[in-house]
Amino acid sequence: MTAFDLLRLDDWADPVRPAEREVAALLPDEDRGRPPVLFVPGLGHGAWTFAEHWLPHAAGRGFPAYVLGPRPGGDLRARVHDVVQTAASLPRQAVLVGHGVGALVVARALGRYPARAAVLVAPVLDGWSALGAALRANPGGTLPALFGGRLRLSARQLFGAGLPAAQAAGHLSRIDPRPRAELLRRAVPPRAVGAPPVLVAGSPDDRVVTRGALDRAAAAYGGAPLMFPGMGHDLMLEPNWAEPIDAILDWLVKEV
Repeated sequence: MTAFDLLRLDDWADPVRPAEREVAALLPDEDRGRPPVLFVPGLGHGAWTFAEHWLPHAAGRGFPAYVLGPRPGGDLRARVHDVVQTAASLPRQAVLVGHGVGALVVARALGRYPARAAVLVAPVLDGWSALGAALRANPGGTLPALFGGRLRLSARQLFGAGLPAAQAAGHLSRIDPRPRAELLRRAVPPRAVGAPPVLVAGSPDDRVVTRGALDRAAAAYGGAPLMFPGMGHDLMLEPNWAEPIDAILDWLVKEV
């Protein structure tokens, strides 16, 4: 792939406007030479969703850990641009970890940035499949969004039964999903630059991403999904949040 292939006509004709980026970082006490990990939140989720548990845990295991918050009102192209620019600014070739729609952002970014590896957590790569799952799990909160109203996610959609109701309500109060029509387009993510290893992780009990969607996402990258039964869509906020991030970091230690 040439440098010309990494450029897009719209980048010249309609460049992404500059914006201040919210980047939180935690560095390990000792530099073990491990690649930095850049976390990318999903729809309506801010940097806090990773900063609460996974960011310090990754740093504690020797990985320089970063999380990039979404720019206000940014479309998919702007989010991909921000991920590529942030990853390119890090001192070493980065691992990209995206959750939900953030995994779609990472999948697109892989076509522009030669990542060391990537992890797609509960990836929303097929907006129509995710919409169908949302209508089944939470019709009252989903239907208004189809007609210009607000999307209201429910605790049942995002979390497993083990998360206390008060914690679930607290998380929901900080999540502000604003879906865009572009997320319903069925576009195949570009071929990843440099063919990095890609892991897909999720839960068979996710009410946002179906098991079939997880299988298809993993198959697109030549593997099978790493599954965590009993957990909801927001694996990083579950009571047993350490289980998936430890498995992801174990995989990275072997792969990179």
